[in-house]
Amino acid sequence: MKALLQRVNNAAVEVDGKIIATIGPGLLVYIGVAVDDTPARAEKLAEKVAFLRIFTDSEDKLNLSVKDTGGDILVVPNFTLQADARKGRRPSFIAAGRGDDAEKLHVAFLERLRQLHDSVQTGQFGSHMHVTSSADGPINVIVDI
Repeated sequence: MKALLQRVNNAAVEVDGKIIATIGPGLLVYIGVAVDDTPARAEKLAEKVAFLRIFTDSEDKLNLSVKDTGGDILVVPNFTLQADARKGRRPSFIAAGRGDDAEKLHVAFLERLRQLHDSVQTGQFGSHMHVTSSADGPINVIVDI
């Protein structure tokens, strides 16, 4: 699994003209499931998201996690994170997980993350979403499990 974590002041997801999720300060997390991913990887990624120290402490050092700060998390499923753009001009999505299998791992990721953190919102798997956010820093980290 792969995730792009962005520290945000706020973020929201809209589907079919309706806002389905919104958060205040915290993390906007895009996740991409690969064809060879497993539930164990989903759990490991959730733990990394909850505990990765990318928030500043009183000395302005990146020493705090979203769990430490009590921030919100918004998870957006995003198969394009598995794109391979090394060759040509059109990315390949062969590595991206498919349909029900990918959705099951997305759910496993969310279940574990919700066990670790109280405030978790999500986009809608398989839908065309409009995501808005206000980056903080900007701080962006790619995590590949």
